[in-house]
Amino acid sequence: MLQDGWEPRPFRQFLLKVHSRCNLACDYCYVYTLADQSWRSRPKVMAPELIETAAVRITEHAKRHQVDSVRLILHGGEPLLVGHAYLRGAVETIRSQAGPGLQVDAAVQTNGVLLDDDALRCFADLDVKVGVSLDGSARGNDRNRRFADGRSSYDPVAKALHLLMSPAFEHLYSGLLCTIDLANHPVETYEALLEFRPPMIDFLLPHGTWESPPPGRSADPKKTPYGDWLVAVFDRWYGSSGDTVVRLFEEIIQMLMGGRSASESVGLTPTSLVVIETDGTIEQTDALKVVRQGAPITGLNIVDHPFDLALEHPGMVARQLGWEALSDTCKSCRFGRVCGAGLYPHRYRPGTGFRNPSVYCYDLYRLIGHIHSRLVRDLRRSSV
Repeated sequence: MLQDGWEPRPFRQFLLKVHSRCNLACDYCYVYTLADQSWRSRPKVMAPELIETAAVRITEHAKRHQVDSVRLILHGGEPLLVGHAYLRGAVETIRSQAGPGLQVDAAVQTNGVLLDDDALRCFADLDVKVGVSLDGSARGNDRNRRFADGRSSYDPVAKALHLLMSPAFEHLYSGLLCTIDLANHPVETYEALLEFRPPMIDFLLPHGTWESPPPGRSADPKKTPYGDWLVAVFDRWYGSSGDTVVRLFEEIIQMLMGGRSASESVGLTPTSLVVIETDGTIEQTDALKVVRQGAPITGLNIVDHPFDLALEHPGMVARQLGWEALSDTCKSCRFGRVCGAGLYPHRYRPGTGFRNPSVYCYDLYRLIGHIHSRLVRDLRRSSV
């Protein structure tokens, strides 16, 4: 492919695993409860010298590809376990190395338990955007998101969110991540999230593959529990979309209208994300941990290898090929270019690898078909 003139897209998102452990024990967590258990052998905290190396490698990659801005995502585990002073040092180190010619936008994705006034003042000083994970109401959230001893996580997260919503910090608030649990009522979940005035909500399908299907997923094309759940939320959201941005819905609408996706959950936009683990290893998307032990590995690390070598890894290439990486089934589907076979790890099946439809194929078709019908109906009405 390289000999034929194909060129990979440079990385623009660098996910830094600053801490490999977590203070919650979520039932569905892809890091700790699924196939890959590599976290057990990794350092808890990324060493400061590796932060410095990451800064050099990020800057090197951006300059080589004439990229003028990148996104730094502070992640874990739970990133706030390292303390806000450590996070300040990481952001300042990377921005200092980048210099004035490279803009480094920073964000932290947290479960919110340790998000307090001191942490938010640090993030405000650095303009670090804050995303928080929450699965709805107290009852809905605590089905899966609890402390290891079974205690509820809802109250400390709600307290943190009210602080984040305050005038001093609301400009940092990037949104909420919510993993779908079919046991939670869809509209009740959506409205519980709205109580925290999120600028954006991202609904996530639980990770699964054809080998290890997600809970409640049906092999019967007439049964689409996740699609039905999302349709119920869409219908509540669609008539009052000023409430907030629901990323999945807006991405689908954008593509149905001829645009491009900015998410890897749907569509064909090439990936621009790379993961740096606490030991400095360079990995593919975290979600591949659902597939098998070692699925995300590239065999590379930031001490010995530039990010350009990761761009040539077969897994990275496959996630940049778009249409050409899809199965024949997806290519023949009326919504193939919109769905894009869903999230890459969800396509995995032993024997055929990732060249399959998503394990959520019927659910995604149900959702996209419903949104398409609503748009067509409204467009026809507006033209009368």
